[in-house]
Amino acid sequence: MTDEELKALEKEVRKLKRVSQEWASQLHDLVEDRLPGGYADLPGIAQSTYDACKAWADANDRLTAATAATTE
Repeated sequence: MTDEELKALEKEVRKLKRVSQEWASQLHDLVEDRLPGGYADLPGIAQSTYDACKAWADANDRLTAATAATTE
């Protein structure tokens, strides 16, 4: 992997982490401020939070593997 590709992957990981944190914040706000009345929103926000966290984890795993490969 080239330095440019590695930097692009690092940028993607940072972006995905930010997105996952934003979804987690929405989930937190729902739990803290809108339940039990907003219960209908729970499945959608929870799924979006899960998907965002999974996307971050997958990208982070790729970054970890790429970083390890460059140090070998």
